[in-house]
Amino acid sequence: MSSLNSNSFTDTDKMLIIFINLFTLLSCVSSAKVVTQKPSVLIEEKGKSVTMDCNIGTYQGYYVSWHKQLPNAAPQYVLRHHPSESSPNEYGASFSSSHFTSKKMSDLDYQLIINNVDVRDSAVYYYLKSITVVFGQGTKLIVTDSGVSPPVVKILPPSSEDVSSSKVTLVCLINDMSVGFADVSWFVNGNSVTDGVFTGSAEQQPNEKFKLSSYLTIERSEWEKDKDLTCKVTAAGKITNTKIKKSECN
Repeated sequence: MSSLNSNSFTDTDKMLIIFINLFTLLSCVSSAKVVTQKPSVLIEEKGKSVTMDCNIGTYQGYYVSWHKQLPNAAPQYVLRHHPSESSPNEYGASFSSSHFTSKKMSDLDYQLIINNVDVRDSAVYYYLKSITVVFGQGTKLIVTDSGVSPPVVKILPPSSEDVSSSKVTLVCLINDMSVGFADVSWFVNGNSVTDGVFTGSAEQQPNEKFKLSSYLTIERSEWEKDKDLTCKVTAAGKITNTKIKKSECN
């Protein structure tokens, strides 16, 4: 019997093979169950306990794990839980059973529990389904603490090159945030604005606190009218408002 090679197939045969392979791939993707996490955002006071839920979609019998991710940083391995075990059977470096634990609610449902939460626990936590390597959407945990200092906020006026153009950009510099997440809002004469606003991602400082920048681009005529421009920052439950106006700038 002669062996088959690519030259023995017609163009129609080749297209049929490609279609069958593509159909098989799409069928596998569509039949895969999505890993779901809830809540998407969790805000809690320091010292309390928090619980995050995850549904893995289909039972696989292999271990599942949780991972912690700070802004602009690689995920950190927290713990691993095998379905046959009543508690986690492995922890990542710097993560302890007294602070982190996991609970199997059913073959499909798992929980991550963090006891006595601290501001440093603020991060996004992802659930990983092994073998298929499917991550959940993540739960953003924000821990508030009345004892931490508010972030340091400063607004930079438009540059000299900027004021000669039709639009100008102001920069809100936010430093020494105790958590890596913040809500930043801009106001013009007390009215909230969203057009022309861009806020970047937080970065960790050498002192383990975080910084980020937010930008407001407006018409130069608005700047020339000497309006009050305010940057409002909320981080770890602390609110900081900083204002600027043209007449107050050198």
